[in-house]
Amino acid sequence: MVNVIIHISKYILAILAASYAMKCFTVFSDRHEYDRGHVYIVQNVLMFFIHFICYLIIYLMTKDMKMLYFYAAQVVLFLVTLIVYGTVYKNASRLIINNMCYLLMVGFVILTRLDFDMAIRQFAIAVAAVCISLIIPAFILRVRVVDKWGKFLGIFGFLMIASVFVFGKSMYGATNWISIGGFSLQPSELAKIVFVFFIAAMLARDTSFRQIVITTAAAAVYVLVLVIEKDLGAAVIFFITYLVMLYVATRQFRYMALGLAAGSGAAVVAYQLFAHVRTRVIAWKDPWGNYNDAGYQIAQSLFAIGTGGWFGMGLFKGKPNTIPVVVSDFVFSAISEEMGALFAICLILVYFSCFLMFINISLQLVKPFYKLVAMGLSTAYGIQLFLCIGGVIKLIPHTGVTMPLISYGGSSVLSTIIIFAVIQGLYLLRQREVYILENRQNEGTEEECSQNKY
Repeated sequence: MVNVIIHISKYILAILAASYAMKCFTVFSDRHEYDRGHVYIVQNVLMFFIHFICYLIIYLMTKDMKMLYFYAAQVVLFLVTLIVYGTVYKNASRLIINNMCYLLMVGFVILTRLDFDMAIRQFAIAVAAVCISLIIPAFILRVRVVDKWGKFLGIFGFLMIASVFVFGKSMYGATNWISIGGFSLQPSELAKIVFVFFIAAMLARDTSFRQIVITTAAAAVYVLVLVIEKDLGAAVIFFITYLVMLYVATRQFRYMALGLAAGSGAAVVAYQLFAHVRTRVIAWKDPWGNYNDAGYQIAQSLFAIGTGGWFGMGLFKGKPNTIPVVVSDFVFSAISEEMGALFAICLILVYFSCFLMFINISLQLVKPFYKLVAMGLSTAYGIQLFLCIGGVIKLIPHTGVTMPLISYGGSSVLSTIIIFAVIQGLYLLRQREVYILENRQNEGTEEECSQNKY
């Protein structure tokens, strides 16, 4: 009977996931401008239904009451998040809130399936991160001098990524973690947010050649430190984020072209200097020819994705644990194997709808500093997603980047939720600007009518 339920649930989950993904893009249509509240409610119903079905299957397979308690705790977290955001920030973007909760739900489901203890730790960090995120939009709305903190932010961000040279430990070939008091943290995850604010503060008011040279030199130091730490995924994120922000600030394509040329040259140099870079390129080029060595991870990932097919094997019916580092770097493969390619594609669409929303908010902002911050965070988020999924499906060499809000990793979850909260704050800031502008226009119209009357 359980096998029948699991088999049927594969198709139900695919249909529900597709419906949710479709609703993510419906809100961008002007035709549904006055019906968006209904769309968001439908999203809430769909996401909680998906969550319920997944944990029902997990309980049926494990017969462990801890799974039900954990499920109930998650439901409380998501309900409180949705209610508090809707109450405290009435004009907040519900698409951003819904998608954040939905992605966390999927993350908890797959982590519970793979390693229950890790799922519990991820949940504890997510609770703390959500509590922090509730403060950030208010900070964005009230503190208007952040754009004057450029030098301070630059130094602070550098100290964050350089801290691994003092407190760091090596994991998976990269020295990019610190451990203090039993807690592990990846500084580059949080430093990328500080880095975006730093670059925005430097370029928002001054785009002279001298200022660009200084800012570029500072950004290059960041990237160089990350390369020395062998954190190549973070180095790529920082590098591309800076190029995009530089182009948005200056509108000079030549800077982008020069940056890409320099980046290409640096990639060749890195390939020649670092053995682990060559190993990953070799694994990317021919994982089957190096199956027993460098290509094992990628080969197992492709096996899992191919085995799952369109609708997946069903939760607990696959063998995702045969993939090394599956809970973090290769969690997308586990989702594809057990929940299906359709579910995984819909997940990518949800991510993409977040990216579109972020870009849309950045384009609507008037103040250059906030526009650059929104564009920088959008780019960092989008590049991280591309590197993660691209490496897993063998589109690009694997860089060891986590899947936002789903992969195991407290630093990644914390930084992504903070990014969502900052974007939410910028969205609220834009809503307030529009409200003030409309009031001024209405006052002007009333004044004109009064003058015409007399």
